[in-house]
Amino acid sequence: MLASNHMQALLIIGGVLFGLLLLRWSNALRYIPNNRIGIVEKLWSLRGSVKHGFIAIQGEAGFQSEVLRGGWHMLFPFQYRVHVMPLVTITQGQIGYVFARDGQPLPPTQALASNATAKDFTDVRAFLLSGGQRGPQRRVLREGTYALNLVQFVVLTDDELYYLPLGKDEGAVFKNMATSISDRRGFEPIVITSDLVGVVTVHDGPSLPQGEIIAPTVGSNVTGAHHNSFQDSEQFLAAGGKRGRQLEVLVEGTYYINRLFATVETIPKTVVEVGHVGVVVSYTGTIGADLSGEEYRHGELVRNGERGVWSEPLLPGKYAFNTFAGGVLMVPTTNFILKWISNQAGAHRLDENLSEVSMITKDAFEPHLPLSVVVHIDYKKAPLVIQQFGDVKKLVEQTLDPMVSAYFKNIGQTRTLIQLIQDRSAIQDQSSEQMKTKFEQYHLELKEVLIGTPTSQPGDKAIEQILFQLRSRQIAQEQIDTYGQQEKAAAKERELREAEARARTQQALTESELSITIQSNEGKADYQRSVQQAAQIRALAEAEADKTKLLAGGDAQRVRVLAEAEAEKVARVGIAQAMAIDEQVRASGGPQLQLTRQVMERFSEAVERGKLDVVPKVMISGASGTGQQGSVFEALLALMLSDKVGESVKEMPARDPRLDHARDAIRERLVGTLGDGSNGEPTRPTS
Repeated sequence: MLASNHMQALLIIGGVLFGLLLLRWSNALRYIPNNRIGIVEKLWSLRGSVKHGFIAIQGEAGFQSEVLRGGWHMLFPFQYRVHVMPLVTITQGQIGYVFARDGQPLPPTQALASNATAKDFTDVRAFLLSGGQRGPQRRVLREGTYALNLVQFVVLTDDELYYLPLGKDEGAVFKNMATSISDRRGFEPIVITSDLVGVVTVHDGPSLPQGEIIAPTVGSNVTGAHHNSFQDSEQFLAAGGKRGRQLEVLVEGTYYINRLFATVETIPKTVVEVGHVGVVVSYTGTIGADLSGEEYRHGELVRNGERGVWSEPLLPGKYAFNTFAGGVLMVPTTNFILKWISNQAGAHRLDENLSEVSMITKDAFEPHLPLSVVVHIDYKKAPLVIQQFGDVKKLVEQTLDPMVSAYFKNIGQTRTLIQLIQDRSAIQDQSSEQMKTKFEQYHLELKEVLIGTPTSQPGDKAIEQILFQLRSRQIAQEQIDTYGQQEKAAAKERELREAEARARTQQALTESELSITIQSNEGKADYQRSVQQAAQIRALAEAEADKTKLLAGGDAQRVRVLAEAEAEKVARVGIAQAMAIDEQVRASGGPQLQLTRQVMERFSEAVERGKLDVVPKVMISGASGTGQQGSVFEALLALMLSDKVGESVKEMPARDPRLDHARDAIRERLVGTLGDGSNGEPTRPTS
């Protein structure tokens, strides 16, 4: 039972695999990746084969209009073949060109297939049913990825060719097309930089009428549609655009133009410098009415945009002017000089072919007269000048040169050479006035005529001799005038010297008078200064006396106050000391004891400072008959005490030299402290 089930499972799996293989082999089941498309080729059909073209749109056998996108697709077995192709990718900044294999044939007047109605390349059925034409298409592909039926459309890019090969020779044909486009740089957009203008030549559409060389401008003013600077070829042709070089130009920017439809060449912009105007001579446009009038027979002056010389010139600036459709002639509007001088020319180079005027004077001299003429052209009359003469240089060489030369030759025949030289200023003024009218006839304004010095022909010294004689005559005349002037100068010098002498005398007199006046004024000034000084000294002395008096009174008062204070101080100190001494005496037991105590204190201090021995080392005794004995210390103490209290010493023992020394020391000590009680002087002890 298990073996039977296992066998059945294997048979089922085998049947499924066989069915899948059969579907794959019969193209009944097909998988298309998402980055690919499937082009379906129907091998057989009950409707038969395609009768017109090779793309089946009614279910016939052949290549089908629809493509298969990514995923699994179920087809009828053995009826279809699927060609897997890549998606078409146009990179950034590139252009893709489309070539249709099937569709309506192109008429003789068309170079590219129209996409006015057949616009969608992704829907082949709609393309063919809407009248899509075979061949190179006017519409181009911009950046992006497209799912196109590559059996109907061949896409040419700079990187790759996208198509389904149908024959061996097709590859070479499409490569040649790509090379032709690449030579025109057609796979990249047109970039117009500054100061450049793009002139467009259209290769498709109706031809220009006979006699026209430039296709007129078309656009919204004609049909209400605009061709977006030739990028929309269908709109351009619908608006009435013609084949050939176009009057409309491209200015700065980037343009995605089908190079099979139109090519572009760049030219510089027309620049009208300051001090100039540009007179336009148009080769195209409608024929307008002549604005210069019936009496003016020097050409047609028309409105701007019409054929002929435009009545309004271009003012200074930059213009995107199509120089294939007309010319711009520059006319100077500032004053410019025309020099009738050989090998010299002005900045405009209008007089580079002019030379000196050859003259014959009344006295048969043949000088060459150099001239300079200052001319101005009104910018509003510049078109009239161009209309009449073609350009300014032709005006100068063909009209002004013969007119000016003839005028001055006539002047030369009425004057001698000397008169011609001497009357140069008058001739210059006369010619400026008389020639202004003639210049106005040519729409010119004569500002000034400048005449140079006549020169001789090569090898002719006659003019130099005449000039030498004139110089000699002039020198002689100048000498006569000089001598006369010197004589007058001498007389004037004499008068000057006399005037100077009188002036010097007058100067001394004036100086003395001024000196007297100055001295008088100085004396008065000194007197006033002395008076002021005396008053000042007097005031200072009085102030000083007052100051001294005040200071003396103040010092006397201060001394008196200080003396009184000091006296009072001394009195009070004396009283205090007396009271203190009195208290000390009473405290010591009376005056006698007080004195004894002070003497003993002074005596002890003297012994201490003199370093005397209190107990004598040698004993000195008195006379044996007296019956008294004692030390030197006792005798000295008795002597000093008896001296202070007024007792007389009747007898003194024999003195020891050391005793004298001690006594002197004690006396000096006591003299400074003890007085005699009468005048404050210390009492010297008796010997």
